Amino acid sequence: MLFACRVTTGQERVVAKILERKAKKEDLAIYSIAVFEDVRGYIIIEAEDETAARKVGFGMPHVRGILPTQIEMSEINSMIESAKAPVMSIDKGDIVEVTSGAFKGDQAKVLRINTTKEELTVEFVEAAVPIPVTIKANSVKVIKKVKDVESKSK
Repeated sequence: MLFACRVTTGQERVVAKILERKAKKEDLAIYSIAVFEDVRGYIIIEAEDETAARKVGFGMPHVRGILPTQIEMSEINSMIESAKAPVMSIDKGDIVEVTSGAFKGDQAKVLRINTTKEELTVEFVEAAVPIPVTIKANSVKVIKKVKDVESKSK
């Protein structure tokens, strides 16, 4: 049975390692714990039953709860596909806002897109000296599309 475990965003790997140690130490019926880079704030626990999944997560740091119903593999696949969408919706020349990291809140123009690594090379709009910076595509949101700007200027 597969269960989704809500965790603090950015702490998925840490929580997975903690839960793995706890499952081994207490000999719980946990078969696997999966972390998906594209699905932030959740980890997937494969357990014998809901009780085992809840026991492993109970009282652990960064664990926000286990979703009460079991999930199907098709749901996991759709979560992963929807999380991958941001790279496809960003175009060269778009203006984006950084949503996490050291540059959180800053606006930047997209210079290059690396779809295989899901990274963007951007140049910050308000920087005194334009320096290209490479960041993950899932850490930005689009503010202005280059197509919107072109259509308004015509």
